[in-house]
Amino acid sequence: MDLRKLKTLIDLVSDSNVSELEITEAEGKVRIVKSMGVAAPVMVQQAPAAAPVAVAPVAVAAPAAAEAPAAPAGHAVKSPMVGTFYRSSSPGAAPFVQIGSVVKEGDTLCIIEAMKILNEIESDKSGTVTQILCENGQATEYGQPLFIVE
Repeated sequence: MDLRKLKTLIDLVSDSNVSELEITEAEGKVRIVKSMGVAAPVMVQQAPAAAPVAVAPVAVAAPAAAEAPAAPAGHAVKSPMVGTFYRSSSPGAAPFVQIGSVVKEGDTLCIIEAMKILNEIESDKSGTVTQILCENGQATEYGQPLFIVE
C-alpha cells in the first residue's frame, strides 16, 4: 500500500469517531486501531503467503501537565510518517546535517525508513539547525518533531 494512502487512512481514523479500520487490497492488508486519540497501524501483511509484519507501535505522549521541559523555540521540522530515523544515508556516511548547519528549504535533513522504503525528509524552512531531537535508529511517530530550525 502506498505510504500517502496509509497516512491518509491514519488521518481519517484519527479525525473520526471510528476506533478501528481494516482494509484488504491486492498488495496486502492494513488494520488501523485508534487508542487514546492516536491512530496507529497495527498489522501489515504484504502477501497472503508472507508472515505478518508488525509496525512499530506509536507511543502515546503523557499529558501536557506532566511534561516539565518547555517546547523548544524555533520552527520544528516534523516527521511526516511513522518509521525509523536515520541521520545519514548509510551507517558509515557523514550525517546530512549537524547542529549549526545552515539549510535551505528543500535540503535533505534525514531519512525515515518506513516499510523497507527509505524516505528523504527535507527542510520546510531555511535557517540554521539548532537542535536534533531524535537519535539515530530511533522509532518516530507521525508529527513528532525531528529538528529545530531557526
